Amino acid sequence: MNDNNIYPIFDRMLTRADKERLLGQRGVMLWFTGLSGSGKSTLAIALERALQERGKLCRILDGDNIRTGINNNLGFSDEDRTENIRRIAEVAKLFVDTGIITLAAFISPTERMRQMARTIIGAADFKEIYVSTPVEECERRDVKGLYAKARAGLVKNFTGISAPFEAPAAPALTLDTSRLSVAESVSRLLGLLGME
Repeated sequence: MNDNNIYPIFDRMLTRADKERLLGQRGVMLWFTGLSGSGKSTLAIALERALQERGKLCRILDGDNIRTGINNNLGFSDEDRTENIRRIAEVAKLFVDTGIITLAAFISPTERMRQMARTIIGAADFKEIYVSTPVEECERRDVKGLYAKARAGLVKNFTGISAPFEAPAAPALTLDTSRLSVAESVSRLLGLLGME
């Protein structure tokens, strides 16, 4: 054991390669970003099913399941949104390092936030998926009524209405769900993963 290593347990743990060999797959992060209602979660769920059919282990991390659990103490200020994404990225890295195909569906509205996630997870394992559905279509689909509340001033800092969204500069894939069906989008996602 190296005396300079203050975390000696890591020297004794199985490696990522060991886990990937066991699972017969490579861990990777697909980070879905886009406006509320753009189709991020819908695509992640459909892709999860397609991966399951191919015998691949997958985990979805989504705004609803994270904000009711690990991040239930965070609001929607810029600082809280940044901390939300930081925590998600740290958890996602654990999944990816275990060989799990991880699908994160979060608005993550700024390039700075997404770059932070990419840095934490590792650029080689991070594939940014921009769900570019126009705000008008997102608003039309809004089952929670959040856009109407935001336009009425009842929801502050709502991305796309009272808070900005920065489109990714160079996503691995762009999907506009107002033009592409879920099946077409999943086919493109599987192509990105080399699993057509």
